[in-house]
Amino acid sequence: MDSIRETDSSNSKNVSLINVSNNGGTSLPSSSSSPTSSRYENQKRRDWNTFGQYLKNHRPPLSLSRCSGAHVLEFLRYLDQFGKTKVHTPICPFYGHPNPPAPCPCPLRQAWGSLDALIGRLRAAFEENGGKPEVNPFGARAVRLYLREVRDLQSKARGISYEKKKRKRPPAQQIPILPLPPPPPTGAS
Repeated sequence: MDSIRETDSSNSKNVSLINVSNNGGTSLPSSSSSPTSSRYENQKRRDWNTFGQYLKNHRPPLSLSRCSGAHVLEFLRYLDQFGKTKVHTPICPFYGHPNPPAPCPCPLRQAWGSLDALIGRLRAAFEENGGKPEVNPFGARAVRLYLREVRDLQSKARGISYEKKKRKRPPAQQIPILPLPPPPPTGAS
């Protein structure tokens, strides 16, 4: 596990400036990036650097090889303070309403879709940086359960269904049914 490359970022402000947006993107202060990299690859690199910075600023500091699913959950809960999605509490009169008519004191949190996308990118980055899939902390059962719990809670609180979108299959070609030929005449004369 010691073969995992840990990224050392000199900008210690990255952790406090992370912003996971409602559309699933995480943004940090811009830095020069390779024009050949895709948006996804750039985002994945920024997320990976941010998580590395989080571990570095953790008390006590943590090496990536000692990171577990519990540390990933701690990171996700930390990110909630930067959320922009209103998640109503069960006692709020707007609980279950997707578009409340008035403001309320309910907390802002990270949207489930943003967290889900972030974990997907970090999971891929972990393996690209030498981590073994079987010890990937971003794929830990506790992380999957936490994401499911956040999804269900936000679905109920915001009145929004997070059902998986069903793929539209092209209509099946209908095979014409041909009539059967008449039976041959029998030998009765």
